[in-house]
Amino acid sequence: MKKNNIILLVVVAIVVIISSWGVSIFNGLVNKDEAVKASWSNVQNQYQRQADLIPNLVATVKGYATHESETLEGVVAARAKATQITLDPDKLTPEKLQQYQAAQGELSSALGKLMMITESYPDLKANENFKELSAQLEGTQNRIADARRNFIELSEAFNASIRIFPNNIVANLGGFEKKVYFEAEKGTNKAPEVKF
Repeated sequence: MKKNNIILLVVVAIVVIISSWGVSIFNGLVNKDEAVKASWSNVQNQYQRQADLIPNLVATVKGYATHESETLEGVVAARAKATQITLDPDKLTPEKLQQYQAAQGELSSALGKLMMITESYPDLKANENFKELSAQLEGTQNRIADARRNFIELSEAFNASIRIFPNNIVANLGGFEKKVYFEAEKGTNKAPEVKF
């Protein structure tokens, strides 16, 4: 009788240890998953901040550069397209992220054109409102870069966590899936050709 009780206690102890180990791994993966989601929300927040600055910037430029309407309309259209795309962090796929990146890239390109035309308007460049908006836009672009970097780092840590043994067993049972990354835009691997 005592031998059976000892065996039963050992089996129960093993089950308790294994289940607490599995719960600990599962909870760790949940925390990392939530960190990736929060980081993605920060990326979207920074892009939204940029989009919110654009109408004021366009209005300021419009007062000085009335014959640049094509560029101004391009910025407004790119902003509208970029703000229409929102992604659920639970449903991020490489295709959806690429679509999101493309829309944000179009907006960045349109903003670049807008900033280039301002060079032709010294009064505009001296305008305090324009200077402030330009500084805020530059700061926002730096925040976007930081938010994207943080998202990539957290996604990378999560992806490594779900692939290593024994976490991969718990990850498969818990339905945890690999997170996608931002990728460089096509053509950015080639240096631009500069000719004088």
